[in-house]
Amino acid sequence: MTSTPERQRRADRIRAILDEHHPAPAIPLDHADPFQLLVAVILSAQCTDARVNVVTPALFERAPDARAMAAMTPAQILPFIRTCGLAPGKAKNLAAMARILVDEHGGEVPADIEALERLPGVGHKTASVVMVQAFHQPAFPVDTHIHRLAGRWQLSKARTVEEVERDLKAVFPQDRWHMLHLQIIYFGRATCTARGHVRESCAICSWAMTATREREELRQGLSKPVRAKPATAKPAKRKPARRR
Repeated sequence: MTSTPERQRRADRIRAILDEHHPAPAIPLDHADPFQLLVAVILSAQCTDARVNVVTPALFERAPDARAMAAMTPAQILPFIRTCGLAPGKAKNLAAMARILVDEHGGEVPADIEALERLPGVGHKTASVVMVQAFHQPAFPVDTHIHRLAGRWQLSKARTVEEVERDLKAVFPQDRWHMLHLQIIYFGRATCTARGHVRESCAICSWAMTATREREELRQGLSKPVRAKPATAKPAKRKPARRR
């Protein structure tokens, strides 16, 4: 989507609202170092952050670093993460990822997005999260919340993750990417939800979301129409008493 002054003004107003709602967003995944963050982000696919934070303490007690996890088999990792979605595949990826870190990177997580993306179980979003949160490098990870809201807010046509990332980077200052991707996620979870959303009650969608988009979401059952206020019943007129 081509950047325009109007789109930039919209992005600036959105940024101000996000600052009001979530001025200091915390990293939602508990971790002690880049390796533990990488493991937690891999586990978060098809799983809530809250669930990941429940299972990782025991896993990190057993395997706090890449060398310890590389010594484990997928079958040994699986019981620790069984309640996470896609657990068998994640166990295989974690074991293979840890071995590659030991064999090719001295047991350390590389601060290089291309090297991260070559690791098993690590896609562009996961690599971007590690780059921005662990190494404080400019990146704008796009998850399902950000992808959805970028389209609702007319910041991107949101056809692909790559398109959304490019469009958001074009309208938001680079030194705010690390905070904005968390602010949008928290706002999407708490306020601008995927289902049951009411356009008029959202501090951003009430002015940034088009009526066409709202009609489409209403048709799909994602948004709720505004309930009309019940009409106040008018008191019945009293008939004058008959004279006797």
